[in-house]
Amino acid sequence: MIKQVEAVMPTKWGNFNMLAYADDSGNLMPHIVMVARDFDPSQRVLVRIHSECLTGDLFGSKRCDCGEQLEKSLQLTNQEKGIIIYLRQEGRGIGIINKLKAYNLQDQGFDTIDANTHLGFEPDERDFSMVIQILKELGVQKINLLTNNPLKLEVFDNSGIDAERVALEIPSHQENFGYLKTKKDKMGHLLNESLPD
Repeated sequence: MIKQVEAVMPTKWGNFNMLAYADDSGNLMPHIVMVARDFDPSQRVLVRIHSECLTGDLFGSKRCDCGEQLEKSLQLTNQEKGIIIYLRQEGRGIGIINKLKAYNLQDQGFDTIDANTHLGFEPDERDFSMVIQILKELGVQKINLLTNNPLKLEVFDNSGIDAERVALEIPSHQENFGYLKTKKDKMGHLLNESLPD
């Protein structure tokens, strides 16, 4: 995983440097890293590892909380001079076509995990190993990780990067309550505020 290019990216949340990481320059789906201006790798850095969710991030889908998490992360990382690592792993790694097939199954009564396994996939097919390489290349040694997913914290075990969790909870609503409840009950996500009793 090599940094292929870097460019200044002004956004409505503030100015970032956008970096594209891929094994070769011909990769049309590189991982993207948004680094806030005045980022200081010698400090404990606020980091969000965000897997691509075309439906939520771009089209504002209410089936999940992904788009709202990304927007909140961009706001916070700009304020705190942090980093967002945007991994091109749509649908927990199963791709957009299979993700839409899973949505059809969810509309028939499957939960988000059962839909994926019914299609022949693991509940979560993502690979986070490249995150360590990217952060080390950026000189980061200590992070506050914006996540509710304990698996993302485990990525940093024995990595040489000290990671502490910072919650990133978005209030649930009617369309994504079941999705979030499954993540909490079956995947161990640390959701205390999102789901009212």
